[in-house]
Amino acid sequence: MPEWLLPLSLAAAPVALLLLVLALRRPSGVPSDALALLAGKLEAVAGTQERLAALTADRLAQQDHALAERLDLSARRLDAALRAQNDRLAAQERAMADRLARSTQGITDSIAHALGKQNDRLAAANLALNQAIAAQNERLDAALAAQGERLARNLAESAQRAQDTAGQIQERLAVIDAARQNMEALGGQVNSLAAILGNKQQRGAFGEMQLRQLIEDRLPPDGFAWQHTLSNGTRCDCLIRLPYPPGPVAVDSKFPLEAWQGWRDAAEDVGARTAAGRQFSADMRRHVDDIARKYLIPGETAEAAILFVPSEAVFAELHTGFTAVVDEAQRRRVYIASPTTLWAMLSAMRSLMQDVRMRAQAGRIREEVARLMADLNRLNDRVGKLKSHFTQAQDDIRMIDISTDKILRTGARIESAEMDDAPPATPALPLPGEMAGG
Repeated sequence: MPEWLLPLSLAAAPVALLLLVLALRRPSGVPSDALALLAGKLEAVAGTQERLAALTADRLAQQDHALAERLDLSARRLDAALRAQNDRLAAQERAMADRLARSTQGITDSIAHALGKQNDRLAAANLALNQAIAAQNERLDAALAAQGERLARNLAESAQRAQDTAGQIQERLAVIDAARQNMEALGGQVNSLAAILGNKQQRGAFGEMQLRQLIEDRLPPDGFAWQHTLSNGTRCDCLIRLPYPPGPVAVDSKFPLEAWQGWRDAAEDVGARTAAGRQFSADMRRHVDDIARKYLIPGETAEAAILFVPSEAVFAELHTGFTAVVDEAQRRRVYIASPTTLWAMLSAMRSLMQDVRMRAQAGRIREEVARLMADLNRLNDRVGKLKSHFTQAQDDIRMIDISTDKILRTGARIESAEMDDAPPATPALPLPGEMAGG
């Protein structure tokens, strides 16, 4: 029976019922044979409906049975596929676990071996570094101690010399005070000194002897030279060897005393005194000119020379009565000195020589300190480089530790990982009817 006949038979049943109702409501004048015919048709229709219903029930039962068989087959196929998938996943999990275990063990062994070698190298480098630093510190301490001893010794010697110089200056100042007190007593000896100075030969010997006593008393032996011959062939009575500047200073002990003696003797005669004064001034200017021309040599001597007058009385008269001559000598850079003023000059020169010597010592000390500071700077640079190397090594070790921790944590997670027993969700297979409809 075709599938379209079932709905048609179901639709014909109401139509038949409707006709039956209409037939029953017809007037009684309708013939009975027509009713019988209609009843027969209704019975035929009812039988047809019964047969159709039976066929429909049989067909539905067959379809239900076929559908149940297909569902059972699909379920069995799905179970077989799921068991095969679970077997493959279990095999893959076992293979992956074996590979991860072998890989983790190899990585762990390699890292342990590398870390052991790195630790050995770092320990050796650290030991060598500590030994080098200790040796360098010992050398530095020894050098600093030796330099400190030398510096302390030099400073003590310099302080002692300065103290000795100060004591000598105090002594000389006391001598100067005593000399000032004896100025009046020297005035009484002018006459006898004039008698000595009246003889030119005796005057020269007296002046040179007094000059020698003053210079040898105030200056060190290597600070002067007697009867020194200059590059121009002239010979000075004494050459004081001062460092540049100002340079060596020439000293002349000769003095034109004849004109000064004539000027002094003409005390009452104004004309003779005036003429003797002019003669003395001319002699002094000529002598000053000779000293300036002979003893002032650029680049060899200082720019000034000393004219020594061996009498305080003559020096005083010269500065009080002949100031123009003194001014002219100073303009020509020739300075007139008495025993007292020369002593003061020599004291200043001695201090200058001592200061030069002390500066030389200080220069050597500064050179030693500069060399020490250079050594310290080199040591500081080398220690800084060593620190940078050590810092780099520490950074490398720290990075290795970080990588090792990461690898160990990854291995621990792999070892402690537990696979879920539930199989993964698989998509539902479509039914045969749905596959056909799709």
